[in-house]
Amino acid sequence: MLTIRMASGADVPAITRIYNHAVLHSTTTFDTVPLSEEERRMWLALHNENYPVLVAEVDEEVVGYASLSKWSEKQAYDKTVQFSIYLDENFRGQGIGLRLSEAILKYAKEQGIHCVVSLISEGNEVSFALHRKLGFQLMGIMKEAGRKFDRYIDVHFYQLLF
Repeated sequence: MLTIRMASGADVPAITRIYNHAVLHSTTTFDTVPLSEEERRMWLALHNENYPVLVAEVDEEVVGYASLSKWSEKQAYDKTVQFSIYLDENFRGQGIGLRLSEAILKYAKEQGIHCVVSLISEGNEVSFALHRKLGFQLMGIMKEAGRKFDRYIDVHFYQLLF
């Protein structure tokens, strides 16, 4: 059974494991070195009711998380957030990502967020499709914006307005 809830400190080991798998095996994040649980704990501490982290649990095991993060320190961007989602590789393709995304975007809308942005690396067709299904629009492509695994990678900029 799938449960979606706010993340807590007890979820940091699972969040770290899921994120570090992406660090080591994909271009979904441009971090190139795995993060410690303490680093992820500090990251989680930066999130609050305005910038939440939600986790998806299946049978009480955290299998994914989604976050809204501050887009910019400039006050005029207060109603803009960056959306990220990561799933355990063994739980992809089951609709969990869609349900988790819908939950965090509903939360954003209820909190008065106006603009949600997402940066997606080239080749991540599943994420492109998920974002389009959620109503995001492709705003542009930053050519060769990052370098990982000995190659330059384009980043697609998606936006959703409420």
